[in-house]
Amino acid sequence: MTETVSGPSVPGSQTGQRPEAIKAIPVRHPWRWLSGAVVLVIAADIVYTIVTAPNLDWVVVWTYLFGRLIREGIVVTLELTVLAMLIGVALGVVMAVMRLSPNPVVSWVSWLYIWFFRGTPVLVQIFFWYNLNIVLPHIGIGIPGTPLNLQAGTNQLINPFLAATLGLGLNEAAYMAEIVRAGIISVEHGQTEAAQALGMTRLQVMRHIILPQAMRVIIPPTGNETISMLKTSSLAFVAAVPELFTRSEQVSSANFAVVELAIVASIWYLAMTSILTVGQYYVERYYARGSQRELPPTPWQRFKKILFTGRVPLPAVEAPVSLPRAH
Repeated sequence: MTETVSGPSVPGSQTGQRPEAIKAIPVRHPWRWLSGAVVLVIAADIVYTIVTAPNLDWVVVWTYLFGRLIREGIVVTLELTVLAMLIGVALGVVMAVMRLSPNPVVSWVSWLYIWFFRGTPVLVQIFFWYNLNIVLPHIGIGIPGTPLNLQAGTNQLINPFLAATLGLGLNEAAYMAEIVRAGIISVEHGQTEAAQALGMTRLQVMRHIILPQAMRVIIPPTGNETISMLKTSSLAFVAAVPELFTRSEQVSSANFAVVELAIVASIWYLAMTSILTVGQYYVERYYARGSQRELPPTPWQRFKKILFTGRVPLPAVEAPVSLPRAH
């Protein structure tokens, strides 16, 4: 004789039909709206105070916003950002793999590199490369005591643009090494052991098993580092590189519109970082496939929901499916 277990019945559970989704009604939060209104009023007052400043000439801002020198500075800024990130990502991956190497010498060399470049300011590093010719007038490659000895002037090999690129790129490599290392160790070690049991080499495991999964952890901070690099490139002014900030300073030194040209540079930095932010979002969304049941809505989809509904609706919460108990 069997005992029948009774419990709360769920509509549709006896017929085998899927229960209807629960319609969640959001709780009203009047104080949340009030605090939001206060913040908007304060923000509007700050913006109004800046815009209506008596000594701020907006005509100068619009005049130089698309000026030739500013446009040339934007190009140099983008070049610095791209080249420095390429050096940082490539060398960072190498340093991360070295850091995780079972060889103690290789691991310690990587640790010392990360320790040094993370412990010194990037401004000092750019300044060092820019003035390297003071202590090292010539750079040579060859074998001592043999005719195989090539030398060239340091200033000829390391111009101001290359000095800024090396300073930014080598510093970025130290941070990227830690980001890549964090992504690698986030993958379960059992997958590495299983791949090696199948006869895969360490390089094959890293390329086909570890890195594809680690990208979900690596991509978000890498996007943040790219945006940060775009702004950090302004430190290249110490090497007299004609990037955006340097160009704005040159123009302001001629017309004495210091604040107006700072606003011009800020507008362009905001525009470029906004584009990179959107790109980062879609890259993260691409690598999130397979880890989530449903991808998050794009900014355009979210905007359409807010436009047509007045709010972002909460996702429907499905009731758990109750299976008939065995008798």
